[in-house]
Amino acid sequence: MSVRVQIAEKADEFTANERKLSSAILADYPFAGLAPIQTLAEKTNVSAPTISRFVTKLGYGGFQDFQQQLIAELKEGQKSPVDLHPTRRQVEGDDYLKGFFQRAEQLLQETCEMISASQFERVCAMLSDDKRGLYLIGGRMSDPIVQYLSRHLRQYRANVFHLPSDPEVWPEYLLRMRPKDVLVTIDFRRYQKSLAELAHRAVHNQGARLVLITDKWMSPISKDAQEVLPVPIDSGTVWDSYAATLALVEAIVARVTETNWDQTRNRIEAWDAARLNFEGRKNDQ
Repeated sequence: MSVRVQIAEKADEFTANERKLSSAILADYPFAGLAPIQTLAEKTNVSAPTISRFVTKLGYGGFQDFQQQLIAELKEGQKSPVDLHPTRRQVEGDDYLKGFFQRAEQLLQETCEMISASQFERVCAMLSDDKRGLYLIGGRMSDPIVQYLSRHLRQYRANVFHLPSDPEVWPEYLLRMRPKDVLVTIDFRRYQKSLAELAHRAVHNQGARLVLITDKWMSPISKDAQEVLPVPIDSGTVWDSYAATLALVEAIVARVTETNWDQTRNRIEAWDAARLNFEGRKNDQ
C-alpha cells in the first residue's frame, strides 16, 4: 500500500496540524516527504515531533522508515520489463492461459477495492456533462485505451478531443480549453514528463479539471489532479497488465451512455445518418 493511500485511509484520524502536513506531502508527492524532517517542519509550520507522530500513526517505525517507503515507490514507478524480469512470478499449473486469466481476475477485484462507488460516479458525471469540453490523452502504451474511450464518448456527446502524441500540436488544444473543461489522462510507470507538463498547464493556466488513471505508485500528474483513479497493473510477469484499466474504461462508457439513454440514442442515430456509406462497407458497432 502506498503512502498516499495510507494517508487517505487515516485522514479522519488526523489532528489539524497533521492534516496540514498531509496536504503538503500530497501537494508535491512524494518529493515533499523526502526532504529532511527539519525542512519539512519549517515548510509546513509544524514541529518535528508532530511529523514523527504523524508517520507513526501511518504505521512506520520512524521518519527514516517513512522515507524509505517513498524511495521504494519511486523505484517501482521507474521499473522497465528488464527490471521486472528477476522478480516475475511463475504462472502456476500447466494451463498458462487459465493461470494468467486468474491473475487478471485478481486485478479486477483489487480495482473495485481501490476505487469507491462515489468517486466512480463523480468521474462519470464529469465526463457526461456536455457543457464541458472533454480532452483525452495517454502515454506510450496506454494511449490506445484513451482512444477507445474517446471514440465511444464521441458517439454520446460533442466536444470530445483525443490529443495526438506530438507535443508540438498540444498548444492548439490548450488554447481551446476553457475553465472547468476536463482533461482525462492515463499515465503508468515510467511516467512521461511531457504529460505531466501538459496536465499542469491545463489545470493552472486554463482552469481545466483533471482526471487521472494511474498505478499505485502514482504518476507525478497526480499532484494536479482533482480525481485520481488508481488501477493495479502488476501481473507478476515482465509486462504490466492493462486488463483492469480497460475494464474500468468500459464501465465508465457503459455508465455514462446508459445514464442518459435518450441523448445517447439520438446522438448515435445522428452519427449513423452522417456516415459516408461506401459500397461494400461493413459497419462497425
